[in-house]
Amino acid sequence: MPQVDADVLRSLPVWFVATLLSLTIHEAAHALFGRLGGDDTASDQVTLDPTPHVRREPFGMILVPILSFLFNGGQWMIGFASAPYDPLWASRHPKAAARMAAAGPLADLVLALIAAGVLHLGMAFWGWQPIVPETASFDALVLGPDGEPTALTTFFSVLFSVNVLIGLFNLIPVAPLDGHAVVPLFLNDRLTRKWHALFEDRAASFVGLAIAWVLFGRLAWPVFEGSVWLFYAFGP
Repeated sequence: MPQVDADVLRSLPVWFVATLLSLTIHEAAHALFGRLGGDDTASDQVTLDPTPHVRREPFGMILVPILSFLFNGGQWMIGFASAPYDPLWASRHPKAAARMAAAGPLADLVLALIAAGVLHLGMAFWGWQPIVPETASFDALVLGPDGEPTALTTFFSVLFSVNVLIGLFNLIPVAPLDGHAVVPLFLNDRLTRKWHALFEDRAASFVGLAIAWVLFGRLAWPVFEGSVWLFYAFGP
């Protein structure tokens, strides 16, 4: 492991809490819409308590976020989780399954909007300072009253950034990402069967993930810059 400086260690808990919350709500949204659509497989994950999600995916919820953060010098954090579902139910109710898949990215959008709202409230009432958008980073969309980041400005900046990027990544329409399961919302039954047949081979998921990773690497920063522009277009 590369040498980790004190600033990275100090910011690790804030990043981790924001990322853990984001992953938990993303998966809880999947589980909730699955239950509403008739699949109770993930009922224990319809909760804001991260414990069931961590129990199911400790590697993606705990180890990957921490190691990714330490190995890249505290620039970003990544993690993953999953909510189980009944494949037979999904095949019988493709539209309900598609809504379940869409619920995760939708929850990301809602969280990003909430974080943006809190940051704007901070600038309006708590003395938080806007910054030049070109200098924004994932963990610094605004600064504290003294022009320095605080735990709260960092937390809500990270919450905004993480959810914009998680939402984008998961909407890429390739397996095993949510986006491939959202596509049937816009297809008839015949085309839905053909679409899912494209991803029946397990190897297709690995190829899809590689494609998604390449696309995400190229799109992440432009999308973040665009989201920062929108953030400041509706406030100071």
